[in-house]
Formats: sequence, structure tokens, C-alpha cells
Amino acid sequence: MAEIARARGLVHRFPDGVLGLDGVDLRLDEGDFLVLAGRNGSGKTLLSRHLVGLSMASGGEVLCRGRPVAADPQAARRIIGYVFQDSDAQIVGQTLLEDAAFGPANLGLPWAEVKARAVEALSLVGLGSFAERRPDSLSGGERRRLAIAGVLAMRPDCVLLDEPFANLDLPAIRSVLAVITAAHADGRAIVVVTHELEKVLAHATRLVVMDAGRVVYDGAPDGLARERYEELGLRDPFRSGASLEELTWLR
Repeated sequence: MAEIARARGLVHRFPDGVLGLDGVDLRLDEGDFLVLAGRNGSGKTLLSRHLVGLSMASGGEVLCRGRPVAADPQAARRIIGYVFQDSDAQIVGQTLLEDAAFGPANLGLPWAEVKARAVEALSLVGLGSFAERRPDSLSGGERRRLAIAGVLAMRPDCVLLDEPFANLDLPAIRSVLAVITAAHADGRAIVVVTHELEKVLAHATRLVVMDAGRVVYDGAPDGLARERYEELGLRDPFRSGASLEELTWLR
């Protein structure tokens, strides 16, 4: 598979001298469904921000399609669409259609193309019939799906989602997960940043775990030794004895 992005020796040092990222190497390829996990403060969200140029490195580099992200962050964000944990921070339109159209409109596309992309994206996330509704009329899960629609309308090669299941109830989790898995089935790479492994691991092709600003595991979704979960501040998703396939919440 072709490479989408790569972090090489990535270092992030905060102003107080604390290392947030300590020499991270990571490759993201087409076809990946990558779950990026770790305890709070492990560096997973910080790493994801570097992948789209939202944070500046103290050392090392991030490449997107072979080009340094620092040289053109906007180009990287067209390739890797970022869905923030706080969906409301990403919603800017007065209607769902206007909101989904915001990204492609900023690409300078003709309005007919912008509208077609927005309508398609809303349909993909199950909000097609709500196009003229106001975003503030939506539930938490619907707002999360609207934020994803805004990214899908840009037609990125990869969708990166930071804690997409946070503060959602079971039906909303399932609806968001269905959108994510459908986007992957449609050919997009997926990165899900989370500490809630049991909600998404069944659909992953790869698990990456961070701790203290370093990648400590990168491999098969069910390849991490059982005793390591607690050591790394994570709940063991296999504690019930379920297999990887049985973990799915899409039932």
C-alpha cells in the first residue's frame, strides 16, 4: 500500500521543557484502519495534531505524501481530514448543508460541485434528510456525524478522529462507528485516537499504543500481551474472553 504520512524522529518539547513526543516514528498507509491508543497524556492526540500541522515539532519531521507538513499544512489537511473531539468547535454553518459545504467551498470549487459534495457527505453519515435543519437542533451523536460529514465533503484520503465516542450514549456510538467503518470500506484510511479500545478495535487493521510520548506497540489489533494493557493505563478489551471479531458494537 502507498504511504499517506510518516513521522520520523518526531519530538515535541513544551515550553516548560517537558517532552510530549520523544522520537516518534510512525507510518500511515492507504487501507489502514489504525487505532491510536494510550492513557491521558501519552501523546496520542499531540501526535495526531502533528500529522495535520496543528502543532510545530521541536525535532524530527512529518511527511504527508512525501512532502514536509510544516511547509504546507493546508495541503496536508486536504489529504488527512481531522475530526476534533469537540464537534461543536468544527460546526460553523447555519444549516447542515451550509456546514458540510464549508470545506469544499474554501477550495474554490464551483457551487454546483460544492453542493453535490455536501449533499453526498450528509447522506453518507445518515443526515441527508436534515439538510436544512440547524446544527443546534441535533443530538450529540448527530453533531459528531455532522462534523465527520464536513470532513468527508473534502474527500480526503484519510479521516483522523480524536476520541469520536466521547460523551455519547450507546445508540450514538453505534451510529458514529457505522459511519467510520463505512468510510473505511469506501477506500479511505482511518485513524481513531482513543483510550476506549473495546468500542472500535474489532474493526481495526492495526493498533498503535503510546506511553510517555513514545510508541510502545505497533502491530496486530489483538497482538498486545494481555498484561500490558493495565501497565499502559488501558482497559483490557479481551477481559471478558471475547475474540477480536466478537468485540464489535455493530450488532
